[in-house]
Amino acid sequence: MTAPTFDLDARLKSDAAITAEDTLAMRRLVWPDGKIDPGEADAIFDLNSAVGGSSREWVDFFVEAISVYVVHQQAPEGYVDDAKADWLMAKIDSDGRVDSLGELELLVKILEDATNVPESLKAYALKQIETVVLTGTGPTRDGGSLDAGSITASEVKLLRRMLFAQSSDGPGTVSRAEAEMLFRIKDATLGATNAPEWKTLFVQAVGNHLMAHSDYHPITRERAAELDAFMNGTHVGIGGFFRRMMASNPIDGARNLRAGLAAPADYDAAVAADNAVTPVENAWLNAEIEADKQHDPLEEALLAFIAAERG
Repeated sequence: MTAPTFDLDARLKSDAAITAEDTLAMRRLVWPDGKIDPGEADAIFDLNSAVGGSSREWVDFFVEAISVYVVHQQAPEGYVDDAKADWLMAKIDSDGRVDSLGELELLVKILEDATNVPESLKAYALKQIETVVLTGTGPTRDGGSLDAGSITASEVKLLRRMLFAQSSDGPGTVSRAEAEMLFRIKDATLGATNAPEWKTLFVQAVGNHLMAHSDYHPITRERAAELDAFMNGTHVGIGGFFRRMMASNPIDGARNLRAGLAAPADYDAAVAADNAVTPVENAWLNAEIEADKQHDPLEEALLAFIAAERG
C-alpha cells in the first residue's frame, strides 16, 4: 500500500462519515490501473468497518473494488481460491457482524460475478444472509431497508439474487441447504407483515429445488487452470492441434473430435426425471411441513404450486 493511500485511510478513519468526495479521492489513489493490491484491499475493508456512516458512492466503490480483487485478480479468473475466500470471511467477521449496507451486498455480488467459489464460502454466505434477513436492521444498497422479524421487499430481492447467483450453493437450481434456509425464515416470520414478494419467492424457490432441471455444472478451478494454460500456451498453437488431428483423414479426424465429447443426454427424459418429486424428496418436504405442527398459507401455496406443475 502506498504512503498516500495510508495517509488518506488514516484521515478518513478520523472522520464520522465517508463522503462522495472522499470516495473519489480514494478511487483515484488506489485504482488508477484498475487493480487492487492486497494492502489496498485491506485498507478499503478496514476503512469500511471503522467508519460508521458512508455515502452511497462509498458503498458502490467498496463492493466494486473488493469484488474485483476477490473474483478477478487471480488465475483462472472468476474462480475464487481458498486463500481469497478465507481472507474475505476473516475480514467480514473481524467486527463481529455483517454490515447490511456494504458487506452483505459484497457477498451477493461475489456469488453473482464468480464462476465458482469454495464450498466454505457458499456455506458462509448462506448463513450470513439468513442471519441478516432475520435480525438485521437498517438500509440496503438499493434504497430499501432491513427489518428484523419480517421480510421486506429489499430482503426478498437479496435472497433471490443469492439463490440464483452463478456460484451459489445450487447454481442453476435451489439446493437442499438453500430450501431448508427458506423454511427456517418462513417459520421465524409467520404472522409478520411481510412483503407480498416473499410468498412468491418461497413457493418458486422450494418448487425449483424439488422439480427444476439444470444442465449447468461449473468445471473445477483446477480444470479451469488447465484449460487456461492450454489456451495461453505458446509451444503449440490451437490451429496446429486441429491440423494434426484432421491431416490423415478429415472424416476420421471429426469422428475423433466428437469422441472426446460427452454423448448427448436424452434431455426430455432428464427434465421429466427432475420434474418428478421422488419418494426421498417427498419425505423431506413432509418433514419440513410437519416440523411446526401446522399448515400455514405459504405451505398450502407451495403444495398447490407443486400439484399444478405436475398436472
